[in-house]
Amino acid sequence: MHTPETPRRLLVAGRWVTDAESMPVIDKYTGETIAAVPVASAETVDRAVAAACEAFPVYSRTPAHERSRILEKAASLLESNSEEIAALICREVGKPWKYSIGEVSRSIETIRFSAEEAKRIHGETVPMDASATGEGRMGFYLRSPVGVVAAITPFNFPLNLVAHKVGPALAAGNAVVLKPASTTPLTALRLGEIIQEAGLPPGVLNIVAGPGGTVGDRLVSDPRVAKVSFTGSPPVGEAIIRKAGLKKVTLELGNNSGTIIEPDANLDEAVARCVMSAFANSGQVCISLQRLYLHRDITEEFTKRFLDATARLKVGNPLDRDCDIGPMIGEAEAIRAESWISEAAAGGARVLIGGRRDGAVLYPTVLTDIRPDMKVSCGEVFAPLVSLCPYDRFEDAVRMVDESAYGLQAGIYTKDIRKALYAVDQINAGGIMINDTSIFRVDHMPYGGNKKSGLGREGVRFAIEEMTNIKMVVIKP
Repeated sequence: MHTPETPRRLLVAGRWVTDAESMPVIDKYTGETIAAVPVASAETVDRAVAAACEAFPVYSRTPAHERSRILEKAASLLESNSEEIAALICREVGKPWKYSIGEVSRSIETIRFSAEEAKRIHGETVPMDASATGEGRMGFYLRSPVGVVAAITPFNFPLNLVAHKVGPALAAGNAVVLKPASTTPLTALRLGEIIQEAGLPPGVLNIVAGPGGTVGDRLVSDPRVAKVSFTGSPPVGEAIIRKAGLKKVTLELGNNSGTIIEPDANLDEAVARCVMSAFANSGQVCISLQRLYLHRDITEEFTKRFLDATARLKVGNPLDRDCDIGPMIGEAEAIRAESWISEAAAGGARVLIGGRRDGAVLYPTVLTDIRPDMKVSCGEVFAPLVSLCPYDRFEDAVRMVDESAYGLQAGIYTKDIRKALYAVDQINAGGIMINDTSIFRVDHMPYGGNKKSGLGREGVRFAIEEMTNIKMVVIKP
């Protein structure tokens, strides 16, 4: 599929603008340039923040039903353009069609959740007479939008992770400056067009593109920004904390997700789900299955089934409707993951399948005999790679899952409720999935991690709480 290079523009103060420098956007499978996107200069970033500041006072007082209407219309427009946008995701991410169209469907739902939650933002009364000094007073609190939200999003879900930041921010009455990933800005810009068409006032949503070290840093450190919402790597998240100053920050920073398979698990369901969880989007998902703990009694049978299913995955062009595995985001990332595999093999790990790279395509890879200190175990591999780890005692498996610097999500397959609740109690993670893998997420649940996996929670209602301030009112008659 050949598409001529298409010039794109940035969204600032309701206008589509260009800048002196531009960057190419590459089809991750063919390698051809499919668009040129302006790189926002310091002046353009400053204008975007100024536009958001100017738009905020009026938009923050827009009635909830009107904010809801705009978001609902945006969801409908997104739905009517689903296939076009899914094809765009296929090309700029390298994500197979079935996962790209699934991302569009999820994004529609995320924006619809945002439209619904716009009508449900409320405070509570506070019983002032619980304190002797509060007698005779009435108290309640309100939630008010924080102001300008800087949203910085990654490449792997260029639509839904944008929706998870922009949707709640707009629902709450905030203005937004969005910086999508430099490798995948086109989907975010297309969503910007849709939201503008839905009737969002000028300046409420601004979109700037460019490197995190320049554009991102300028946004994060701007004192006019009241809130930063970032999804990406722990080192960048830690740098944001240092640079942000006194502003609210939400960080979603990834994982090296583990899932436990007990002998009483339904192996047919578990195998199929684990294969998808390990290799969807070439493993480039924060909650991809990376460490798979198998009870010794089922290790041989599960491994055989798992390898057979992995061997049947189709590697190829993401636009093909039957493709399972496309390229990674770039050859450098594929080379990095390949080096982790080689390092593990040199340390005694065995490659059961895969381990082969063709440019940016890393074939689905399964390892065993790994050690906990290997990068493929203790790091976030973010590639189509999973390690199989036998265990004898359930308590040991739970301990191994929890012995991680990360704590985003984990999974346990068991019919024993006592074991399930033991795992819930013992694993320090933001989400524990029972009879599913770490990858499960629906877009209205609270989502986020503990330890190095981040700060705060996403999921529309919970993101709105992070994007609002509490205003306490006490009335003395």
